[in-house]
Amino acid sequence: MSALTLFTPSGVVPQAAPLRLAARRLAGLGFQVALDTDAQARRQRFGGSDATRLAALHRVALAAPSVAMATRGGYGLTRLLDRIDWPLLARSVEQGTRWVGHSDFTALQLGLLAHCGADSWAGPMAIDDFSRAEDAGGVDEVTRDCFVEAMDGSLEAVGFRTEAGFDGVAVNGRLWGGNLCMVCSLLGTPHWPRIHGGILFLEDVNEHPYRVERGLLQLLQAGVIERQKAVVLGAFSAWKPSPLDRGYGLKQAVAQLRQATAVPVLTGLPFGHVHPKVTLPVGRKVQLFVDGRHALIGW
Repeated sequence: MSALTLFTPSGVVPQAAPLRLAARRLAGLGFQVALDTDAQARRQRFGGSDATRLAALHRVALAAPSVAMATRGGYGLTRLLDRIDWPLLARSVEQGTRWVGHSDFTALQLGLLAHCGADSWAGPMAIDDFSRAEDAGGVDEVTRDCFVEAMDGSLEAVGFRTEAGFDGVAVNGRLWGGNLCMVCSLLGTPHWPRIHGGILFLEDVNEHPYRVERGLLQLLQAGVIERQKAVVLGAFSAWKPSPLDRGYGLKQAVAQLRQATAVPVLTGLPFGHVHPKVTLPVGRKVQLFVDGRHALIGW
């Protein structure tokens, strides 16, 4: 039985019941689940003070469980980046810890990659992914099975359906990325991974397409996208249209990026603030193949 620790590095866990439900469901999947001492700490909108959350992060790294899963995202890891003991986290990875999360957790994942070249996993979190009520869909099979297989080492690839026009794309490189806002926020900092010839994946939530376009163009204008072999876009969910849009949306935002670069920009990756979502190895070398409209990322 693999040890799995739930900890809170970012936003506050608003209620205890969903976290307990997530813990029970994860235990039902065969994990030996433990809640970090401060998993339910509170300080304004954060899961405890900065010192509390930093100590939790280091405590989990020292314990080096098989899986270290964030309870939720929100905001908060940016405050900690300059004080994280990155070699300590890297040692936990060497001991077999798989750090898992998405959204705000992108900051930790890219920092770990930048400072130590260590892998992590972009995947589900306790709140939302494993605590949804049954009448709201419960835990979907794709999210559950992909996560379990990633954690036991049997997952070797994820597939998805993309748009027409990319048949025959076949590239390999280091997979990296995550939440678009968090990726952009790290540009110019010591926590930015300098990946050349990689495959960049991106997602976001509650961001209007013009803000998504702005972030994508920031990465393009900073030279990041031109240094990649491909860009793979996940879900950009929960945004609200504006009367000013007049036909403008995500499709037009993506088209603007495609007009400005020869790097393939694929869509359709089932990842982000959506259900279902796949689990992806951040920092690992992968292969991306497209056959017709079927895309496969393998490692």
